[in-house]
Amino acid sequence: MAISAAQVKELRERTGAGMLECKKALEETGGDFEAAVDVLRAKGAAKAAKRAGREAREGMIGSYVHMGGKIGVLIEVNCETDFVARTDDFQGLVRDLAMHVAAANPLAVTAEEIPEEIVERERAVFREQVKNEGKPENLWDRIVEGKLKKFYQDNALLDQAFVKDPDKTIRQLITEVSSKTGENIVVRRFVRYALGE
Repeated sequence: MAISAAQVKELRERTGAGMLECKKALEETGGDFEAAVDVLRAKGAAKAAKRAGREAREGMIGSYVHMGGKIGVLIEVNCETDFVARTDDFQGLVRDLAMHVAAANPLAVTAEEIPEEIVERERAVFREQVKNEGKPENLWDRIVEGKLKKFYQDNALLDQAFVKDPDKTIRQLITEVSSKTGENIVVRRFVRYALGE
């Protein structure tokens, strides 16, 4: 099957991948556009994993103020070069992340960064819940760990479902932009202010 330049162009606009990569993906999938998108996403995710070890010292600090000035967020997102930091894709990501933090109120960037005293308090609450539900004692630890995993998904920024597209996590969103820009992207830190807190 012959792949037209228009098909390649459309796939490039949708994914941000190179022209040659788009053509190869369309050829590999017999012209199936959605399958080609999936092929490119898989390759992009693999490339992003390789980039994860590279140092990210450039980037920007983004801000978002919501609800008539009642909630505000500052977030530092890093990439490898100043060039990428100035791209629309990167700046859009930083804006989306700041807005997400305002809406979802995560406790930390990663599950490992959630303070241990908060994790232990939650573990104690979950253990008491399981005990009060009358579950067999030999299953308590496994049930508590399952509840803690859900707690991390709800409270660690990278594990949260993206508020604008709940079918993807923040980690997946960052990987998508990383595959478009070709650079390692890292959320370094954030702070969320809410009036009266």
